[in-house]
Amino acid sequence: MSGIALLAPDPAILARRDAIVAGLRAIVPGEGVIVSEDERRAFESDALTAYRRVPMVVVLPSTTKQVAEVLAFCSREGVPVIPRGAGTSLAGGALPQEDAVVLGVAKMSKVLDVDLANRTVRVQTGVTNLGVSAAIAHEGFFYAPDPSSQLACTIAGNVAMNSGGAHCLKYGVTTNNLLGVTFVTLQGEIVEIGGDALDAPGLDMLGLICGSEGQFGVVTEATLRILPLAEGARPILFGFPSPEAAGACVAAVLGAGIVPVAIEYMDKLAIDICEDFAKAGYPRDVGAMLIVEVEGSAAEIDEQLARIGAIAETHGATYARQAKTPAEAAAIWKGRKSAFGAMGRVSDYICMDGTIPTGKLPEVLTRIGEICEAQGLKVANIFHAGDGNLHPLVLYDMNDPVSLSKAEKAGEDILLACVEAGGCLTGEHGVGIEKRDLMTAQFTRIELMQQMRVKSVFDPAWLLNPAKVFPLENRIAKAAA
Repeated sequence: MSGIALLAPDPAILARRDAIVAGLRAIVPGEGVIVSEDERRAFESDALTAYRRVPMVVVLPSTTKQVAEVLAFCSREGVPVIPRGAGTSLAGGALPQEDAVVLGVAKMSKVLDVDLANRTVRVQTGVTNLGVSAAIAHEGFFYAPDPSSQLACTIAGNVAMNSGGAHCLKYGVTTNNLLGVTFVTLQGEIVEIGGDALDAPGLDMLGLICGSEGQFGVVTEATLRILPLAEGARPILFGFPSPEAAGACVAAVLGAGIVPVAIEYMDKLAIDICEDFAKAGYPRDVGAMLIVEVEGSAAEIDEQLARIGAIAETHGATYARQAKTPAEAAAIWKGRKSAFGAMGRVSDYICMDGTIPTGKLPEVLTRIGEICEAQGLKVANIFHAGDGNLHPLVLYDMNDPVSLSKAEKAGEDILLACVEAGGCLTGEHGVGIEKRDLMTAQFTRIELMQQMRVKSVFDPAWLLNPAKVFPLENRIAKAAA
C-alpha cells in the first residue's frame, strides 16, 4: 500500500446503502444510478491509478435540476459526494471512497449556445475539452486551453483544476477563458455566477470557484471565451546537448520579450519513448528538445522564428527543424499530445505538476535528476516550459510497494524543490490527495485555516470531495471552529 492516508468509510452510511440507492433512483431513473459492483469498479480510480476505492453508488444526472436534487438529498442524508468529470485527474482529485456517492456529469454533454459576435460558447460541463473546439472550428474559432488529455477530459474537470495546456503561454489557463458558470451548492441551490461579459460586476466569485477542486459545489454549465483561429501557426524543433541548455534557452527567449504560443520541453528519455510511439521525427541524438510554436502572418512567423533560432544557437542548439507542412506540424504535436499515453506503454509512472519561475529552469531540472537518481528511479521530463509548469514523470513498478514508495518520495522532494525555487505545488493538475499533505510547505497554518473557513461556508459538514486538498490533521470540519 502507498503512504497517502485516506478516510475510513462510515459503517453507519454503509448500513443505509439500500435506502440511499432508492432515494437516488427516485431522482435519477433508469441507468442513471449505477449499483452493481462490476459497473461501480469502472469508477474506482482516476488517472492516479496507484489508488483505488470502489464507491458505494454512482449517479449520472442529465440535468442541472437532477444535480441539485441529488446534492440536496446527500446533504440531508449526510452522505459524502465525489464530483467527477472524465476521471483524468492525475492528482487523485476524483478518487472515490467506499461510503460516498460519485456524481458524474458524463451525460451532460451538450453545446447549449454559440455566440460568435460576442465570442462565447455555453456548454454543459460534461462536454470534452476538444469537443468545444470541434463544435466551433467550422466557424473559424477555437477554445484555447488544451490539456494533453483534451480528447477525454471534460470542462467540469478543467474548471475544477483550472487546467492549462501547451498553448496557455499565450492564451492563459481555464480561469482566463471562463466567463460564467451554473453552480450547484450542496444544499441544492442553483446559482448563476459571472455571465457573458469579460469582466462580471461584483465580487470575483468565479475566481473562487475555478480551481476549487469540487470542494464548494458542482459546476453543471459554463460560458467560455472562444477565439478566432490564427492566420497561421508553425512549430519548430530545437535539440540541445543537455537539459540545462534547453532550460536556459527558454528563459532567454522569454527574457527577450518574445511570447510564442507554446514552448514545450522533452528530455532524452521522453524523446525516445514518444518517438517510438508517434514517429514524429524527433531527434534522438540530443539531451533535450524544445517545441516552439509561433502564430501570425507568414512574415511575422518568419521574423519570430529567426529571432528564436538565433537565441537557441547561442545556447548550444545542435538541431533545428521547422514544420514545412500542416502534416509535419500535426506530427510534431501528436508526439507531444500522446506523450503520457506513450509513457504508459513502457512503465508505470507518477506525473508531477509543480511550477517554478522560468529563470530557475536549469537548476531545478538538475535537482530533479539528482532527486530521482538518489531513489534509483528514472525520470522523463515533459512539460510546459514557457510558463514554468513542470511535469516530471517518475517511473516505477506498480506491483512493487517499495518502488511506489520511492516514487512518491521522489515526487514529494520534486514539489518541495519547486516551492523552494519560488514556485508552487501545482500548475494545472490540482492538489487532490497527491499534494494534500504538502500544503503546509506552501501555506502557513493561518493561511490554511482561512482557506478551510471558506470551505466550511459552502460545505459545513465537509461532505464534498472529502480527504482532498487540505491536510487531514487540524481540519475545520465544523463551520464554527
